[in-house]
Amino acid sequence: MKDFVTVAVFTLPTEIAVLKTVLENEGIQFFFENETIVSIDPFASIAYGGIKLKVHQNDVEVVRNIIDNLESHLRIVE
Repeated sequence: MKDFVTVAVFTLPTEIAVLKTVLENEGIQFFFENETIVSIDPFASIAYGGIKLKVHQNDVEVVRNIIDNLESHLRIVE
């Protein structure tokens, strides 16, 4: 996981639901740092710096394009 970098930060678990499905369907390795703690305690999101999308550095551009595409169709992605 040392080659993984933060691509985006989200405030609430609802913001990552669609993105998680798209990334899984594309076969991209990823994880959301702080997802569990923020799911349990949404007020902790600010204290922990939000839910951080981590992807391998080789996939950064692909993931940014996916996020940009989702932003144009969904208003829940930051």
